[in-house]
Amino acid sequence: MSARLNDPAQHDADASEEVALAAAALLDRLRETAPLTHCITNSVVTNFTANALLALGAAPAMVDITGEAGMFASIAGGLLVNLGTPTPEQRDAAREAVAAARDAGTPWVLDPVAIGALPVRTALAHELTEFRPTAIRGNASEILALAGDGAGGRGVDAADTTDAATDAAARLAGRFGSVVAVSGPVDLITDDRRTVRLANGDALLTRITGGGCALGAVTAAFLAVGDDAFEATVAANLVYTVAAELAADGAAGPGSFGPRFLDALAAVDAAELGARARVVLDAGRGAGLDVDVDVDESLAEIAEVGA
Repeated sequence: MSARLNDPAQHDADASEEVALAAAALLDRLRETAPLTHCITNSVVTNFTANALLALGAAPAMVDITGEAGMFASIAGGLLVNLGTPTPEQRDAAREAVAAARDAGTPWVLDPVAIGALPVRTALAHELTEFRPTAIRGNASEILALAGDGAGGRGVDAADTTDAATDAAARLAGRFGSVVAVSGPVDLITDDRRTVRLANGDALLTRITGGGCALGAVTAAFLAVGDDAFEATVAANLVYTVAAELAADGAAGPGSFGPRFLDALAAVDAAELGARARVVLDAGRGAGLDVDVDVDESLAEIAEVGA
């Protein structure tokens, strides 16, 4: 989520174009429909997460109390469950929400923040995965811990590399039928059949509160408008990290980056996605994305960048 891969020899140009076109189509759909995105998230990042969704074009709802969480999850377009501050009521609300999401067919995202060494959230993360999240996103240490291969990171920070979590991510995806997104200098997204690495983003995302957590909510919003969970998760990661690059250009530091990032989420478009996408494919496999877009029209828009 913080790489700048500028050497064309290091990424697949055809795959980058394909992924950018798919992401642009889903971004347009999101902005046209403003999906209701239900967030049960941690108290540190609630405001930033809601603002990120609003800037992007989605409609946030931070419903995290029992008696309402299940009801809301059943009518929302997408759901995020983030375990950053798992109070007793939030834990029960999360259980209620994911059960309702499963019954209603609402796509949902699990963000297992800081699991591994901390027992309450770790047990809850394993419990919730049995409800088969549509997507799981976290850093490498969180994904390793969820797969039973590690003891977690340094608080919310990863102590492991994305490469180290590749096999764990694939196993989780295969076991639970989830798309697994591993954030790092180069992001990894897999559904155990298709794997894409995205080398976009900026290190300033790691220096503001909510830089990772809000991505879970954005993923839920894209899942609400996507027909293919892998495609939607890739699109969410690409849009988010390209927006980070736009925000970082000209930012003096974390203080100016935060508001610029919200502006960039509102402004990012097909042209910027096409110009900046840096996709690396695993083991020679294609991205496997298939969307109904006007390729000639989209390429023409992308070509206008810098004109």
